[in-house]
Amino acid sequence: MKHIVRHIVLVAFLLVPLSAAAQADRAEVRRGNRQFRHEQWKEADISYRKALVKDSTSFAAGYNLANTLYRQESFQEAGLQYQKIQKSAEGAPRESDYYFNVGDCAIKLQDWNTAEKAFISVLLAHPEDMQAKENLAYVKLMKKDQENQDQNQDQNQDQNQDQNQDQNQDQNQDQNQDQNQDQNKDQNQPQDQNQDQNQDRSQDQQSPQISPKQAQQMLQAIQNKEQETQDKVKKAEAALLKSRQKEKNW
Repeated sequence: MKHIVRHIVLVAFLLVPLSAAAQADRAEVRRGNRQFRHEQWKEADISYRKALVKDSTSFAAGYNLANTLYRQESFQEAGLQYQKIQKSAEGAPRESDYYFNVGDCAIKLQDWNTAEKAFISVLLAHPEDMQAKENLAYVKLMKKDQENQDQNQDQNQDQNQDQNQDQNQDQNQDQNQDQNQDQNKDQNQPQDQNQDQNQDRSQDQQSPQISPKQAQQMLQAIQNKEQETQDKVKKAEAALLKSRQKEKNW
């Protein structure tokens, strides 16, 4: 879609007697207008700024400076310049042109709300303006598309939050399960020990019992074995003592 910036050249005011300061202001505006027609954007920019230095309230200089900034694709600065002269534009002879350019600049900045209001203002004054109608339709379409994108982003954020919450819950459940398993292990260990002890006891209880007579026989055998051992030790000591004495007698 082609966007058109509507430029104002205020030559009609030159028919009115002006002061020296005002004449200098208008001279800079006229110079800027010539440069603008020749697409000398930077030169026109300087001329309009000089005019504003001499008369900061000059609507022609402020408006045409905003248009020149737009031509230089300085859309952010152009938008700010349009805002500065908004009060002066209200009730001006070509107020609708001002709002048209405000809307067109807002399109470049993707400021759909500002653009929509601006083109509505144009159509309130000139309902037959087809360019304003086309631009307004385009702005409404882009605004709707932006709203849909914002809704999708919000939904995606909500889904991500829900997923994160689910993941956190799963992690907590896993941790709880691990803790429960560890606790069950700890609880089962004494039970296992008790089971082992009970098994050992049951095995001991199930082992065959020895009769008193058999126990007496086993004790007698052990005592006899110990006596034999003691006798062997005594004999060995006696033999060693004999040897020492023999050696001593040398």
